[in-house]
Amino acid sequence: MKRNRKVGISGVGQSEYSSHREEVNQPEMIHEAVVEALDQAGLGIGDIDCVVHGNMELFEMVHQPDLWHTLGTGAYGKETLRVTTGGTTGTTLACAADYLVSSGLHDVVLAIGLEKLQEGHATGGITNMADPLWGRQLQTGALTGMAAAEVIDEFGAERARRASMKYRVIMDQHAMRNKKAHRRLGLQFDQMDDLAASSPALVGELRMIHMCSQSDGACAMIFASEEKAKQFCKQPAWIKDHITVHREEMFCLFGAEPYLATHRYAADKLYQRNGIKDPRKEIDVFEMYDPSSWWGVQWLREFLLLQGDEHLKMVENGDIAIDGAFPVNPSGGVIASNPIGATAMVRVAEAALQIMGKAGDHQVPKEVKQAVASGFGGTMWTVLFLLTRDVPR
Repeated sequence: MKRNRKVGISGVGQSEYSSHREEVNQPEMIHEAVVEALDQAGLGIGDIDCVVHGNMELFEMVHQPDLWHTLGTGAYGKETLRVTTGGTTGTTLACAADYLVSSGLHDVVLAIGLEKLQEGHATGGITNMADPLWGRQLQTGALTGMAAAEVIDEFGAERARRASMKYRVIMDQHAMRNKKAHRRLGLQFDQMDDLAASSPALVGELRMIHMCSQSDGACAMIFASEEKAKQFCKQPAWIKDHITVHREEMFCLFGAEPYLATHRYAADKLYQRNGIKDPRKEIDVFEMYDPSSWWGVQWLREFLLLQGDEHLKMVENGDIAIDGAFPVNPSGGVIASNPIGATAMVRVAEAALQIMGKAGDHQVPKEVKQAVASGFGGTMWTVLFLLTRDVPR
């Protein structure tokens, strides 16, 4: 991962996230995020060399939406790149922006991820992208139900259900601190039993309360060369490394054969090449792409290279709370806000804000020197970012 130039994230902007942003059209919604990112970095649109744009155009069914969105992105007359890689789109946008700057091709790049799902049909898009027989578990969202079954089989129904619900309540308590989050329900721990019993069932043990929703929203980030980043921002979030891993065949649709999860593979490679031996002690905050509380619990083990029930204990002991030993998703995570084309970018953006000290009411109380953010896509794509407070050597 030798880099020609060091890259710093110098500005982050986000629109408000909601199930329906009916008061704005797509370019206007994008404009909210772009203006906030430019303002945070003290820049004008003329300072931007290149715009990287991405969403799941299949969901809104608008072909080449970046052309129309120029009204909100400010990309007119600038080099522009459009990227879509499914659920990982947001992190792939961040990767692309990093490469454009670190390569020396551009000095300042604006990356924008978005989705306005009320104007399309996400489920309709998903169910038509795979074979109705072989891809049935993907199409119905049953993969998350399978995760619930796996955790229950390994640790017993009562403990697994309580861990999943506690994870969900912690995420909501974080979201309540984030004024831009979509789902801010005010959940409390004494509600866990009632929530588990009353929430509508989806697939198997998976209930509505466990699952992410779909949101309207946009996220914008400014990536700059070391010289420029230091000009724009007192404390940039520096990109130290990132990795992309995918393997579609790991669905294991026809049995329970053991497999190496892409999350664990990506984490192991990323930590090895950056000298991280104990991620729980060396990483200060983790923004995880957690589509449901079941996957959030299960994936802690993979991303942190844990064994046995260590991940469950982290949830049970409250270690993942914003003031805990290892804060996870101080923003509320994907369960709180899910504008799909931007969702993975929001993870990187929120990790950057924590390092920059600009996360507002959901800033973790300790100094964040090193942060990790993940992106996830439907065919088990994993993108993992490592950000640092200090300029990487």
